[in-house]
Amino acid sequence: MNEIKTIRVVAAVIRSTTPEGKSIIFATQRGYGAMKGGWEFPGGKIEPGEEPEAALVREIKEELDTVVSVGDLIETIEFDYPEFHLSMDCFWCDVIEGELILKEHKDARWLGKEELWEVEWLPADITLIESLSQLL
Repeated sequence: MNEIKTIRVVAAVIRSTTPEGKSIIFATQRGYGAMKGGWEFPGGKIEPGEEPEAALVREIKEELDTVVSVGDLIETIEFDYPEFHLSMDCFWCDVIEGELILKEHKDARWLGKEELWEVEWLPADITLIESLSQLL
């Protein structure tokens, strides 16, 4: 029997506020791979020996040419895809430098609580969206 591979990743829930004071979060659409076109929070794999927070800062710099500060852990999502098990640490993040330039993603949107379900989230991210809808 083959043991299913676990992939450890981090995800940034980048937050901001509209001029009207409404909380919004940044979502990205995958531009590559088997899950191309699905919506997710930016981030990526944790390298061996790397702390999750450091991985998140590195991944956001690589993917969005932006520096973020990593805040509190929102939750860790455990999700079984057919080919692998995903363990995703999801953190609140704030932009401290940069313009959120899409280098790997097809599209991006700022979403408020009312818009959270307007995009087609990847399966693992749906659990996080359910939590965020209570927090925004």
